[in-house]
Amino acid sequence: MNIEKVTVVGAGYMGGGIAQSLAMVGFDVTIADVSVEAAEKSLTRLQREAREFEEQGLFPAGAADTITAHLHTNGTIAEAVADADFIEEAVFEVLDVKRSVLATISEHARPDAIIGTNTSTIPVHELVSAVSHPERFLTVHFSNPAPFIPGVELVAGEATAPEVIETVKELLAAAGREGAQVADTPGMVLNRLQYALLKEATSVVEEGVANVEDVDTIVRTTFGFRLGFFGPFAIADQAGLDVYANCFKTFEEAFGQRMAQPALLTEAVASGAKGVKNGRGLTGEFDEETSAELIAYRNKAYAKMQQLLAELGPAPRGN
Repeated sequence: MNIEKVTVVGAGYMGGGIAQSLAMVGFDVTIADVSVEAAEKSLTRLQREAREFEEQGLFPAGAADTITAHLHTNGTIAEAVADADFIEEAVFEVLDVKRSVLATISEHARPDAIIGTNTSTIPVHELVSAVSHPERFLTVHFSNPAPFIPGVELVAGEATAPEVIETVKELLAAAGREGAQVADTPGMVLNRLQYALLKEATSVVEEGVANVEDVDTIVRTTFGFRLGFFGPFAIADQAGLDVYANCFKTFEEAFGQRMAQPALLTEAVASGAKGVKNGRGLTGEFDEETSAELIAYRNKAYAKMQQLLAELGPAPRGN
């Protein structure tokens, strides 16, 4: 399967960013919206934004011209999807709205066109009945702002063909994105983790442990500082799985089953795995050379992050 022509349905902030990202690397991208007028208005905005991003150094030199050459409109949704190889639905996160739009896309797209949905929380199995040829349907979840966030969640349905998944991964790789396939569950991985953090953060504030400003400061200057380079399992491997296990004992005593030690961690420590320090962790095995390279990378990454933050200065804050 080969993707050359892309249509993004829903040309708002999210869909427009997806369209820019794909047009910038040379895909022929059409945007469509609730009306032809809305799509034309979005096209003007996206072209203007691309030039602004290039002037600010956020897009590489020449990106705005490339986007202008490869991004366009083509009438109604039905007309815009008719000849596309890949169609990405990026409308409101409302089940009935998405089902209606997906049905329109499916009716007018080629039978072999791949259809992706940018849903952030709705499972594939709740949307797939709106689409004919379910083997060509899957979730392709970009994050906001799409031009600058590289990770994309992929969720296959029961009927999704393996070659469809591989073709979308190739599309993402060509656009400088990293696709990660996850199971078909509500919230998938990104928002399940993100919302869990927000839930616990609100509990901390509600209990009077810290205020909103201090919670945000702690997150962005400590473990959040690491997350641009490492996920939670890699961070645990570096800190020491035995250390984490002991900390969970304290949490369980204080907060009960909600913060009990996870079975995955218990089993790893029981088997003798302690992470990087003894060469056996949740993310793999490490010899001395690999461990040294990892620690050197970590130290350089964090130092560079600190330099970047100093260069950018603090983020604007509300009153």
